[in-house]
This record gives sequence, C-alpha cells and structure tokens, in this order.
Amino acid sequence: MMVWELNGQDTIMFSVGLVPVYAIIHNGDTAFLSTIEEVNVFPDREFKNKRDMRRYRKLIYNVKRVYPYAKLAGEKFRVIDSTMATLKTERQQREYINGVEAEIKDRYEEELKKLTITQGRILIKLIDRETGHTSYELVQQLQGNFRAFLWQTLARLFGSNLKWTFDAEGEDILVNEIVIMIEKGML
Repeated sequence: MMVWELNGQDTIMFSVGLVPVYAIIHNGDTAFLSTIEEVNVFPDREFKNKRDMRRYRKLIYNVKRVYPYAKLAGEKFRVIDSTMATLKTERQQREYINGVEAEIKDRYEEELKKLTITQGRILIKLIDRETGHTSYELVQQLQGNFRAFLWQTLARLFGSNLKWTFDAEGEDILVNEIVIMIEKGML
C-alpha cells in the first residue's frame, strides 16, 4: 500500500508499508532519497598465538560485563545534571545527590564489588566514553573535592586512576570496537 503526501513544492514523502521514502523533485526529475545505517568495518583479528586469542576473548568478556554499568552511569549522569539545574538551593542539591547516592549504593554496590580490578579499570574508561567526563570529574562535581580525592587515593592503591580518559583511536581502540559491536548486536 503506497501513501503519497506532498510536503512542499519540491519534496514528497510516501510510505511503502511502514517504511517512509522521500524524494526530491528538481526540474521535473525525481530523485529518491534513502538513509542507511552507518556500517563499521573492523579488520579480521589475527592472533600470533592462542594466548593472544584468549586475551582478546577475555577483553570481550570484561567489556560485555561492565558496559551496561557504563551506559547506566551515562544515563544517570544526564538525569542528575538536568535535575541539578532545576534545584535552586545548595541544600536541595545536596539532599538530592545524597538520595541518588543511597539509591545507587542499594541497587548496585554488591554487584560492583564483584568486579575484578581489570573490569573496574575498563569501567572507569567506559564511563568517560559515555559521559564525556572522567570518573574523578564526576565525583568532584557531585560530591566535592575532598570525596574525589579520597576515591582517587583508593583507586591509586589498587593501581587504577579515576582520571583515566577513553582514547578511542589509541590505547582503547579494541575496547571501542567491542563496544560498537555490542551496540550493533554483533556480540
């Protein structure tokens, strides 16, 4: 079933079933427009030995394990950021942050305690990827300088750093590829 609709003098839209199709009419010629999803092409992974293959598979496992938490952190940060902008007093903001912190601790503390150090390091970087801010900056913004310093000190004791950034073109290229494959449903 085709449904035609005129959107302007030189543009038309019609649908074939549930799929909208657009066309531009210019000087009596009709040119159909189409949008396609972005396609990511990754190189075939060639491993020097079984050890490298196992390490890559372990990286996939670790990213799949922590990526949902990073996505959640990004969503939570956007909600918190927009809500904080509407709160007028510092007291309201502090009470809101304390409530959100308690909610997050109740829901995710036990699960996050079970992460390995490697998974924690990946999570720190993925949080930067999802929010555009390092974990240190997020803690500093929401909890203050002193709490950010305390969490950074604790992270450094375990060989991590809350100030790590995500480098999609450099050292984190494999993690970025894995995340894209997860988002596209390839993993």
